Amino acid sequence: MIRKTPKGFRMHIGIFGRRNVGKSSLLNAITRQQVSIVSDVAGTTTDPVEKPMEMLPLGPVLFIDTAGIDDIGTLGSLRVDRTRRIFDRTDVGVIVTEADTWTDFEENILAELKRREIPCVVVLNKIDLAAPREDLAGRAARVVKTAADRGIGVLDFRAALLECAPAEFLEQPTILSDLVSPGEFAVLVVPIDKEAPKGRLILPQVQAIRDLLDGDSFCVVAKEHELRACLDMVTDSPKLVVTDSSCFRRVAEDVPPEVPLTSFSILFARCKGDLATFAADTLAVDRLEEGDRVLVAEACSHHPIADDIGRVKIPRFLQQRVGGALRFDTVQGHDFPDDVSPYRLVIHCGACMWNRREMLSRMMRCRSQGVPITNYGLVIAYSHGIFERALGPFPDALEACRAMTFSKTVSGLFPVS
Repeated sequence: MIRKTPKGFRMHIGIFGRRNVGKSSLLNAITRQQVSIVSDVAGTTTDPVEKPMEMLPLGPVLFIDTAGIDDIGTLGSLRVDRTRRIFDRTDVGVIVTEADTWTDFEENILAELKRREIPCVVVLNKIDLAAPREDLAGRAARVVKTAADRGIGVLDFRAALLECAPAEFLEQPTILSDLVSPGEFAVLVVPIDKEAPKGRLILPQVQAIRDLLDGDSFCVVAKEHELRACLDMVTDSPKLVVTDSSCFRRVAEDVPPEVPLTSFSILFARCKGDLATFAADTLAVDRLEEGDRVLVAEACSHHPIADDIGRVKIPRFLQQRVGGALRFDTVQGHDFPDDVSPYRLVIHCGACMWNRREMLSRMMRCRSQGVPITNYGLVIAYSHGIFERALGPFPDALEACRAMTFSKTVSGLFPVS
């Protein structure tokens, strides 16, 4: 059986540049495969091409070969827009240009990467056809000279990627193993309902189990209606109970108050984004009024079910709380509006399929436009009146909420000691 590392745990390497400068040749050379079509015709790559691979000592990475962002025409402008969205999920940027070429075009790409604080490698390609420029030192973390279609300079390119890799990718990200010490155990509540794929668990549940095992901790898995019997069977209290957000209220009733409780969605809000910001922005739920627009964002493109959590349950909870109809829009995958200002609130899934940079990019976009953004699990916990308890394992996030100016309804939840 082939074991694949989810995209969200891979370092995303975006390859940018003009058309026909050798981006696809570079990707084929580094992966030793014909991943992208190579041609002398400019614009052969029409959409971003993704190639996962293992690159020691980094481990799993994802290369993204983009269409040239100097593309022209109506279709070309659509390709350019798709390429620009790759900035949102790039951990290391690669600018490919011909050996003797560096203009405002390349300078603007570099400026955008620097603005986002994304480390960058400049690749001067086709050095077999022209003398490489020597005045680019210091513009990026590394400047590499290659003739990609001949394999020249590929090892130098690999070394530059390792040098520029963000520190977090040299360390295995944790989901909950820092909350459950070696020798302790957590209980994971896993409903087997319509959303559960037949014969499998959903990705957040699998990743949580693996993270606990990697941390030398124990794991007990139970369905929600068997949880109480499960807790009665164990002699010691679990260090943590983690539940699917869809049954948060029932699980909160069954878990003793002294046992820490949270949800998979909230764990991933911390792992993939900034939990303190998500938590504080959840308080915007109380500012919603009838007729307000709310954006629900799903990282994956699953087929909605009859009682879908993002399209049915959360809208129902919020409209019950507001006491009137709200207007909900839903986006999936990498689609996300550049202008979120029409929305009073953005509610995001746990983004288990993504890397952290893309989630943080969305959070930054919302913050720059003054729109609060929160998370499925946090909204559900807030709607059910168990918000403080769900944040109990995360004191920093709880403190961020205490620091907010609360309405009278909310202030009683977080008494200042």
